[in-house]
Formats: sequence, structure tokens, C-alpha cells
Amino acid sequence: MPRNLADDAWLQQFKPELDKRRDFVLKRRRDLRKLPFDWHEYFGLHKNKDKTWSFREWLPNAERVALIGSFNDWNENDPDFQMKRAPGGVWEIKLPQHKINHLDTYGIKVFWNGGEGFRIPATANRVVRQKTQDSQYGVAFHAQVWEPRVKYRWKHQAPKHLNPIIYEAHVGMAQEKEGVGTYNEFTEKILPRIARAGYNTIQLMGIQQHPFYGSFGYHVSSFFAPCDLFGTPDDLKKLVDTAHGLGLKVVMDIVHSHAVKNEIEGIGFQDGTEYLYCHAGQRGWHPAWDSRCFDYGKDATCRFLLSNCKYWLEVFRFDGFRFDGVTSMLYHDHGLFRTFNSYEDYFSGNLDLDAFAYLALANDLIHEIDPNAWTFAEDVSGLPGLAAPIPQGGAAFDFRLAMGVTDLWFKLTDIPDEHWDLYRLWYELINRRQDERTVAYLECHDQAMVGGQSFIFKLIGIDIYTQMHVGSKSLAVDRGIALHKMARLITLATAGHGYLNFMGNEFGHPEWIDFPREGNNWSYHHARRQWSLRDNDELRFKPLADFDQQMLSTITNNREFFNHVPELIWLDQDAKIIVFKRNNLVFAFNFHPTQSQPQFQVRFPEPAQFTPILDTDSELFNGFGRIGHDWTAKTSEKDGNHVLNLYLPCRTALVLSKS
Repeated sequence: MPRNLADDAWLQQFKPELDKRRDFVLKRRRDLRKLPFDWHEYFGLHKNKDKTWSFREWLPNAERVALIGSFNDWNENDPDFQMKRAPGGVWEIKLPQHKINHLDTYGIKVFWNGGEGFRIPATANRVVRQKTQDSQYGVAFHAQVWEPRVKYRWKHQAPKHLNPIIYEAHVGMAQEKEGVGTYNEFTEKILPRIARAGYNTIQLMGIQQHPFYGSFGYHVSSFFAPCDLFGTPDDLKKLVDTAHGLGLKVVMDIVHSHAVKNEIEGIGFQDGTEYLYCHAGQRGWHPAWDSRCFDYGKDATCRFLLSNCKYWLEVFRFDGFRFDGVTSMLYHDHGLFRTFNSYEDYFSGNLDLDAFAYLALANDLIHEIDPNAWTFAEDVSGLPGLAAPIPQGGAAFDFRLAMGVTDLWFKLTDIPDEHWDLYRLWYELINRRQDERTVAYLECHDQAMVGGQSFIFKLIGIDIYTQMHVGSKSLAVDRGIALHKMARLITLATAGHGYLNFMGNEFGHPEWIDFPREGNNWSYHHARRQWSLRDNDELRFKPLADFDQQMLSTITNNREFFNHVPELIWLDQDAKIIVFKRNNLVFAFNFHPTQSQPQFQVRFPEPAQFTPILDTDSELFNGFGRIGHDWTAKTSEKDGNHVLNLYLPCRTALVLSKS
């Protein structure tokens, strides 16, 4: 279990700052908890028990508001749909039930001093795009009434797991066809693959409604609406429910770090002002993302976002969240063009306490609603305490992502492997705070985004197009396949408390990710997953997937594995050897491109017998089968030591289980 944040001696001089951070969070919690987090239940369109509809919107700067839609021919002057001002900047209306029906489209026309505009309600739970002649993009967005007569009936309880083994996925690009995949296609075709592959958690990207598909879902417009490109809200519920039935937790990639700048579809200018939910002036604009920045110091903003967490947990039964862009939230300068080399960099006055408090309160609420939920922080700065409890001055995340590991792996792909610095590699693999839990990964979606490449594509290059058939004699392919397996294994074997993989990388998906945009002539060619490569027995992708499955089961079947830390036994930079143990498993890696070790000696403090349980060089996994099967190894005494002799071929890793 993680130790206490106070155990870090280097943090002692900053204890007053940590105490200040804690006290600020506790005060914000006292202030905000005076009212329930029910923004989505109070605002928006709701059907009442007395056979009426109620609709409310928070628009303090508005002077007149009309509810318009297909039910009144979009007539902003219809007297029956003029909203009334209520205290606190709230506008509301109550209507007979027959006035509005399921699947009607609607919005609000807002009038303010000097202007007016059509807006999507901030808490709309269903937003659809429709073709139109009136928009320069040929598409208009409207809220849609979602009140089906038959409610979705949940069938399965969420599973419980000790540690996350995460499959990061995007519903739209999960299919092989060139186009946008759907929730139902993902449920029917992809979920079974993920379950069979040995993962226990899915992290879904791009779920919140976003106008531009090419944003990968990171420029959110409607925070309470599932993306309509993939299907209906009930389709998403079925996806989550089915995943639970397969033993998979479902974590949502939630975007609370910024909002899309679009005025009609987004919430940045809801009542004609730029400061309703966001900061006013320059601080309200993200200089790198061209988007709006939330004001986490405003009670209304925090209530809106905290209610959003509650909504996705309760309505769609997600099992937690990966919070995107945490570094951008935490610092007044968004962490841009800044390196974090010492603790002074974290306590220099650049930390946005309001944002830190929001993240802490979000985690507090999430775990109150679902004690089994998992939360993950995407932070590149390494701020101490993100995954520490609030009483210690932390933000109470369950895990933080070990983002330095993947950075180093991709730097190594630019260096011949005979020159790899194994001391540096080992340092990065185990470089994490012992008071916080971390999730490691070789690659996520970021590395393969346009301008990047998948790990195996960087290793193999153009031979991946012509030399991936069974029996090929390409040295580049042999090298890439061997290092792909070894890199994944050592990353998982040294991971702090969990592991993540992006969809398709388990079988060495080639090339890169590029969503349709003007620059690629709106092509979907690189916004899909080529499952046929993985399923083809005549190609060398399938054995990579088989290895990944066996690798995961090797670790997950060892229930106490993540309760132990990796212990280095031997590292030889010249021979390119790393040997370490964790719990009752021994991992031996020979990264040398040409030099095998026929009698490599590993010393142990006591006599032991070992059985091989995973061999990256096995013919089953695209290897050369140099080690063989069905053998055991015993230590022998030599000079007062207990020595194990191992045959370690070049570019091979072995996992041994202590009998």
C-alpha cells in the first residue's frame, strides 16, 4: 500500500504549503456541500409526476428567454413558450405534457442587452446534429427530448478488481470500416475481444458530446450528453451494462479541463457573457488549445462540474474517470513551456488552488457515490499529492499515470538498441512516488496521433507493409516483434499498480491515428482499427496478440503481484541484461541485439527451484523457439551463493515462477 505523503523528507520544508492546500480544500468542501450536487436534476428539461414538463436554465445576464423547438415551429415569439425570470439568475417554464414529446428537438433563444443568440441548454442530456442549409458547415446542433416510454433495464452489477488492467478505446474508430463506429457495434464486436484479451477495465474516450469528430472528443460542447455520432443514450447504457456482464469495469475519459469555444453548441457564452462558467478576459482562453477555461473558483462552475461527475456515475453507471488535462488545470500558466525539475517548481505560487480543490472535491464526491470507483490523473508535471488523501494535502485520485515511461520508450526507438542505456530505462520504469499509486503504459493514444507513430511502426518501419507474413525473413520485422514484446512485458512487470494499452497496440497495429479533417481530405483511413490483421493466421500480428494475452494472465493470475515492488537482482549495461524479481516471479531480459548468454548466472540468497511460465522467444509468439519447453531450473551452490544458470538468447525475456 502507498505510504504517507509526509514520509517524503524532501517535502518537509513545504509542509506549510501542503497544510494550506488541505485547509483550502476542506473550506471549499464545507461551502459547496451546503447544497446538493443536483445541477442536472434542477436545470434542463424534466418530466414531472403531475403530467407536466419543467425547464430551467441559469442565465443571469439574460433579459428574455424563449424555449423553441420542433414543437412550436421554432417560434421565438410563441407566447406559450416564453420563460419567466426566477431568483438567482434562473429562467424557468412549466408546460402541459402534451406540448412536448419524445424525440422533439429544441433549444433556447436568449436575448441580452445588445445581442441575442440560439443556445443548447447546458445540461441537455441528448444533443443531435442535423443537416441544414443555414450553417456554413451544413450541420446544426439541437437538444433532443429523450424520454422513451420503456426505460433501459440494467441487467448486471459492476465487477470488482484489485488493480486496473486498462484497455483504452474510442468507440468511433473501433471498427475496421472507414466511417464512425457505433455504441452497438462496439458492444457486439469489440467488447468480447477485450474480455478475451485479458483486460479488466475499459477506458472510453470521446463520450461527451463534441461538435468536431476530429478533436478526438477533447473539445466538449454538451457535458451531460453522450456523443450522438455513436448512437443513443440507451445504446451507451447497453454498452456499459454488457461490459459489466463480461467482467469489465468501464472508466470514462472525462474532460473538465476546458470547453469548446463554439457559442451555439457550447457553454462558454451561454447568456451573452464570457464569464458564466469560465474566466473572464485572457484567463478564460487556453493559449494552446483555442478553447475556454473554467473558473473553478466559482461555486456555480464547481456545482455544474461536480453534478456532471454524479450524472455519469448514476445515470450511465460508469465505474470512474480518467481526468484529462490535469496539468493544464493545476497551473495558472497551464504548465506550458515549463519543466518541473525540483519541488520548488510545485510550490512557486503557480498552482491554481481553486482547480486543485475542484479535483479533490470531485474525487471526494465520486468515492462517496461509488466507493469502488477508480479515478486517474493525467498529469505530466508530477505534482506531489495528486493521488494522496485530502487530509494529507492531496487531491484523492486513486491513480496517476506514469507518463515518463512512454516518453522514454519512444526516445529509445530513435536509438539503435545496442546503445540503449539500461540504467536510465530501469530508473524510469521504477521512478514513482511510493506514497501514490500509478498506472504505467508503453503507449496510449497520444503517441500515435498524427505526427507520431505506433511503437511497433517506429521499430519496423516500411517493412510492416510487406514483410509481416508468416515465414518472412526481414531483420527489421524480427527486431521489432522481439522488442515490442519485451518492452510491453517489462513495462507491465515493473508497473506500480496498474497497466494501460491503447486499442489495437496489443497486436502491433501499424501506422498512426489521424481523424478526418480538411488536411487529409476528410479521410477515415487512419481513424479505424484493422482487426483483420490480428485475425489472419498467415500474418505475424496474431501471435503478438496471443503473447499479450498470455503476458496479462501471467501477472493477473498472481494476485499479490502489485502488492510487491520490483527488486533488481542484476543489471549489466554492456551485456544488456536486466534481471529482477517481484513477489514469487523472476524476470530476466536480454536486450542485446546479437549476444546470447548460454550460462547466465543469477544469484539468490537461498536455494530455490524455478519453472518458466512465459518466454518471449516461444514459437507461439513469433519467436525462434531457442529455449524450449517443459524444463525446470534449480539453484546450485557456488562460493557460498545459490546460483541459477539460465540460457538467455539475445532479444529475449523469460518469466520464471519460484516453485
